[in-house]
Amino acid sequence: MDTKIRISAVSYTNTKPFLYGIQHSEVINDIELSLDMPSDCAQKLIDDKVDIGLIPVAAILSLPRWEIVSDYCIGASGPVNSVFIFSNCEAKDIKTLQLDPESRSSNNLALVLLKNYWKADHQTIKNAPDYAAPANPHTAFVQIGDRTFGKKQRYKYVYDLAEEWQKFTGLPFVFAAWVANKPIPTGFMEEFNKALKFGLEHRTELLKELPQRADFDLEDYLMHKLDFELTEDKRKALHLFHEYIKNLNLDSSQD
Repeated sequence: MDTKIRISAVSYTNTKPFLYGIQHSEVINDIELSLDMPSDCAQKLIDDKVDIGLIPVAAILSLPRWEIVSDYCIGASGPVNSVFIFSNCEAKDIKTLQLDPESRSSNNLALVLLKNYWKADHQTIKNAPDYAAPANPHTAFVQIGDRTFGKKQRYKYVYDLAEEWQKFTGLPFVFAAWVANKPIPTGFMEEFNKALKFGLEHRTELLKELPQRADFDLEDYLMHKLDFELTEDKRKALHLFHEYIKNLNLDSSQD
């Protein structure tokens, strides 16, 4: 290709299978790849600094033009074990929710569930000075990604947001999808999809390369908790989630 496709992907462990596939495929020669935290992936696509981003699905609502361009995603059908509300009280009693500064979709998912599922009368705080360590008995916080590994045992009330969404809607959840802000050549997307598929098929080899943790089962996470196929049910869930976000009266571009 004459011009390389600019791609931003999430730097968390949940994206490692995709990165493994890209790095072990010829498609690596056709792209400029940057690894970013989720909210930055989205902003780069919004600002047209990249052509494709593995972006949090809430951020899609901020794009004037978008298309999901891959058969794969970061999703879950049940507990995902890396997207949580950690709380000092039961969800229905939460009065203050601290938002995750690295997140878009998961913050919005927490707000959708608090309003529609748990019916909690709450306020939200961005950039809380005591983020992730609130002392107030009615304060909770959203946290996603590798920072949550091994934390479930430390809190009395822990809510896996993919699991709670499934209880609420009966559907799986899509946290991030491969989204383009302009037309992408079909031939390139075919090769890119093959690379992602290769990575998913070689997760066993990938796991041998990752540092093991005593407090978190990486094999269970990458092989079972995460669900990477963008199924019809996941597409339904994505559109339903967008409707709930719009009903929050929130600016979806905000964390």
